[in-house]
Amino acid sequence: MASRRFGSSLIRQFSTTVAAQGKLISPPIHLFGIEGRYAHAIYSAASKEKKLDVVEKEIKEIKGILKTDVRLREFMANPVVKRSDKRDTLALTFKTKNYASVTVNLLAALAENGRLNMLNGVFNAFDKLMSAHRGEIICVVTTAKPLDQGHLKELTTALEAFLKKGEVLQLETKVDPSLIGGMIVNIGDRYVDMSTATKIKTYTNLIQEAV
Repeated sequence: MASRRFGSSLIRQFSTTVAAQGKLISPPIHLFGIEGRYAHAIYSAASKEKKLDVVEKEIKEIKGILKTDVRLREFMANPVVKRSDKRDTLALTFKTKNYASVTVNLLAALAENGRLNMLNGVFNAFDKLMSAHRGEIICVVTTAKPLDQGHLKELTTALEAFLKKGEVLQLETKVDPSLIGGMIVNIGDRYVDMSTATKIKTYTNLIQEAV
């Protein structure tokens, strides 16, 4: 019941009057948690207004602003400032910049609900939806040592074999020496741990259980 009230609130917050009367547009992938719900609502409202690209651009701009504008960050995080004051200030600030109503209403809703601390999480969730919208499959590969070009090419070829027609691989590599060897692969909603560290831990646990 609570989730229904929450969803209805988001539709009212993020949509125009016409959009709010319709159904939510299904996102290309389903995300969970509060950040995911906000991201779904933004995606739906922006889709109905045909402003997905506009909203994505504005969200990137806001990320940049928050990195450099210390006063704005402090204002948003200040627990003494009333939620309504934060809502009104943010709405006025970004309306003045001619931002889309979806973007402005998102900031206002987060302020009104005391969830501005989740802003980055919501933005990141929306980024994932937009990547999926473009057919991009994000893959993060973590290895103990940096991969040379030969191994990187082989890995890319192997991963692309899992993609469906029209999907594009977005590969990111990370290094974590604690893995000792092997790799951890996060692709889409799949997670595969082939690290030496995990194998050692598994074998150690088996030995301890046998003693």
